[in-house]
Amino acid sequence: MPAEPRERGHHRMLGTVGTWDLDSGDTAGCWGQWGHGARTLGTPQGAGGSGDMGPGQRGHRRVLGAAGTRWGHRARTAECAGCSRCPLILEQLVTRRGTVLPDASADPRAARWDPCPGPLPGAARRSGAGKQCGQGSGCGQRPCPGWGQRGLAEGRGRAGPGAGRQGRAGSAGPLRSAPLRSAMPGLPLALLLLLLLLAPPAPPARAAPPRSTPRPREMTATPAEPGRPGAPGMGTGTAAAPPEGTATAPPKGTASAPSKAATGGWPGSAAPASPAPPERGSPKQMGPGATAPAPRKKLVRVKVVKKKVVKKKKPKAPAKDAAALQEPQCPPLGLESLRVLDSQLRASSDKRYGLGAHRGRLNIQSGLYDGDFYDGGWCAGQEDTKQWLEVDARRLTNFTGVITQGLNSIWTYDWVTSYKVQVSNDTYTWHPCRNGTEEAVFPGNKDPETPVLNLLPSPVVARYLRINPQTWFPNGTICLRAEVLGCPLPDPNNIYAWQSQPLPSSKLDFRHHNYKEMRKLMKRVNDECPDITRIYSIGKSYLGLKMYVMEISDNPGQHEVGEPEFRYVAGMHGNEVLGRELLLNLMEYLCREFRLGNPRVVQLVTETRIHLLPSMNPDGYETAYKLGSELSGWAMGRWTYEGIDLNHNFADLNTVLWDAEDNDLVPHEFPNHYIPIPEYYTFANATVAPETRAVIDWMQRYPFVLSANLHGGELVVTYPFDMTRTYWKAQELTPTADDGVFRWLATVYATSNLAMASEERRLCHYDDFTRFGNIINGANWHTVPGSMNDFSYLHTNCFEITVELSCDKFPHASELPAEWENNRESLLLYMEQVHRGIKGVVRDRDTEQGIANAVISVDGINHDVRTAFDGDYWRLLNPGEYEVTARAEGYEAATQPCRVSYENVPTPCSFRLARLRPRRLQGRPAGGARPPPDLLLRLRRQRLRRLRAHRRAP
Repeated sequence: MPAEPRERGHHRMLGTVGTWDLDSGDTAGCWGQWGHGARTLGTPQGAGGSGDMGPGQRGHRRVLGAAGTRWGHRARTAECAGCSRCPLILEQLVTRRGTVLPDASADPRAARWDPCPGPLPGAARRSGAGKQCGQGSGCGQRPCPGWGQRGLAEGRGRAGPGAGRQGRAGSAGPLRSAPLRSAMPGLPLALLLLLLLLAPPAPPARAAPPRSTPRPREMTATPAEPGRPGAPGMGTGTAAAPPEGTATAPPKGTASAPSKAATGGWPGSAAPASPAPPERGSPKQMGPGATAPAPRKKLVRVKVVKKKVVKKKKPKAPAKDAAALQEPQCPPLGLESLRVLDSQLRASSDKRYGLGAHRGRLNIQSGLYDGDFYDGGWCAGQEDTKQWLEVDARRLTNFTGVITQGLNSIWTYDWVTSYKVQVSNDTYTWHPCRNGTEEAVFPGNKDPETPVLNLLPSPVVARYLRINPQTWFPNGTICLRAEVLGCPLPDPNNIYAWQSQPLPSSKLDFRHHNYKEMRKLMKRVNDECPDITRIYSIGKSYLGLKMYVMEISDNPGQHEVGEPEFRYVAGMHGNEVLGRELLLNLMEYLCREFRLGNPRVVQLVTETRIHLLPSMNPDGYETAYKLGSELSGWAMGRWTYEGIDLNHNFADLNTVLWDAEDNDLVPHEFPNHYIPIPEYYTFANATVAPETRAVIDWMQRYPFVLSANLHGGELVVTYPFDMTRTYWKAQELTPTADDGVFRWLATVYATSNLAMASEERRLCHYDDFTRFGNIINGANWHTVPGSMNDFSYLHTNCFEITVELSCDKFPHASELPAEWENNRESLLLYMEQVHRGIKGVVRDRDTEQGIANAVISVDGINHDVRTAFDGDYWRLLNPGEYEVTARAEGYEAATQPCRVSYENVPTPCSFRLARLRPRRLQGRPAGGARPPPDLLLRLRRQRLRRLRAHRRAP
């Protein structure tokens, strides 16, 4: 017959009297098969006939059975309806994967099957010898109906088994044939019902496109070659058997739909991979009185396989933080944090010294004036593509990326839009960074401030790296600030080990903690030291993040009489994160050292009530944290979610005080302390952040004595006032009444900080604070109206300073151990200053009860403090002798001298105040009642004293 169209992955079996479509399931006897959605054959095959798949039909193998040919990679049982032996014999003949049977024309015995009991010999099974059902001795049963004259008539009368209902096109149709109906009486009714219930429904059939009717011709069996795609064991071009319990859907666009018999399989004809369950409505055909064959037991296993197995969902891997995803593996070399010295930076040219290579550091800031000696970046002296900025790592380094910014200036706009990267080991031979075979050109910046990270196509090991600008902003010039990412490597040519970073003395959690991780760390510290720690919240941010505080004291949650209260505040600006991490490390340190019995820590914890607020602006921190340490820039995350700078958001009490002083109203008519908050500030529509209100309530609830506000971006300690007294000046020395105490507090922190005290440190940006001992009056640096330092000093008893911890606002996690070592001693020593000065309790002389809100005045200092609700107070003073006066409403004032020593021990200075007597009356009281005798006696004595004084007068 003519060659059939090439249909990969399908097979057919040509039976004695007709063809059978695997997808349609129509049959006229013992059938041939087309597998996996193949179209029905268009030519009937008679007894002993054969067919050919046609040339080029790869991925199939041919099996010549007793009455025809079979193509395919998986056998299906072709069973006779009238002989129970036929399925078993046929299975032995044709269901062995890779077995090739001889052609009927070559061996006449191959055209017969032996229905007699007992397995065939191995040679017979391999050769396919046997007899047809009903023709051999020992069968004793009627001929198979499907192999009789009725089947011959049906096979000769139509093109394929499906043509009787759907025309000569041979399209697929449902399985409704005479052999199946004749097999029904042979099966038990209960078994049929069970099979009908258990078998899955067949998908709906689809019509097949018409195809030409092939002309029958003789075909010779050819053994399958191992090298061919259709050979056993080859995966190319063959369709794999479906796994257990799964249904194989026909390929998209096939003509015929899978039939019930094809999709479900037939008992006793399972594929080598796994048996397929029988479909509903397709029971096994059996003769009357015949016993069920052994393969039927597979139905039980099929039911178990078909059972729906609920797969346990694998736990999802924890999602990495955004910062961790964007954080490069290798840390920065340290251009921004000043670990890279000025001598390690070179450039091809520069405009002037203020724009030299040493200024090409990420996030460096410029001065206020154009042409400043310290400007905001490196600018090349010429505008061509041969300019470069070079970084010397001083050792072999695995360079992985470059981060760039434009020039920081309020006068010009300059940045580089693209650049190349070159590396070298000797500064003579430079190798460009390549992206495959071409030299890589990296995209630059689109504005001056946003950092842009470019990772190298592949890490490069070298000592020197150059940034070679190619294009730049059209209206500007070649200017940039940069940071280089790289991992230092040991030098094989140096027998001496390189000096490594000093390891921290404490094993603390040195990494950046987002809001969730911060809560976990605080909870862990509280679990380790429950007797000395307590966690509480002072309010929520605009986005609802709680502002947690860690209290560390020997009696957490209680105010002890005579024990001062101290606080550290960090994270006022969300992108200045070093203070946040230092306070988290301080919690761990105090807890562990207290448990170890460190005498210094034990004394500090038992004599001081410490409050640590690591994040005053949690919303801003989360914004900066998502970008990462090097990509958050100079200002991203500084403000709250509402865009409010918290350091300018407190009530301005300075102006009110200075106006009263100018009118000579202080302190008789206007107080010099505890200045009330203006009414406009308390309105609901006032521009006050919820974080600011929470901190103000916190200040009013606890009698804090000393505090520090931790910032970043510089290396300096500032003290009040932060606002200039002359409102139109940007810088002006504006001291407080306690200027000497504030200078001492700032000096304590600055001189004990290793980074500030280093003689080799360079300027962070453009201000040289080393001339003043790394301390400065806040207003003399730049004016900050509405600062927390000024508000704390004027509205409460608390003395507060600002500490700028590092040149880098958001240092890399690899730098946190060194920063802890720089600030550990400063943090502890500054807390101990809360015990400097005088302290005492103001009591009622009669009841010995403490007097709240008593005013403590120091002679010569125009700033008072007040007692707490238990009557105790603390007044920070420098060493010296002072006249201290205590006043309270309804009590007589008391004054006594107090001497402050140079030792860091508070001087006790307590008071007992007497109540004021009722106003003395001259003469009789109202109503005509006689005054008491004691009153008359006192009045007489008073008159006598006045008379004597008058006589002595000249």
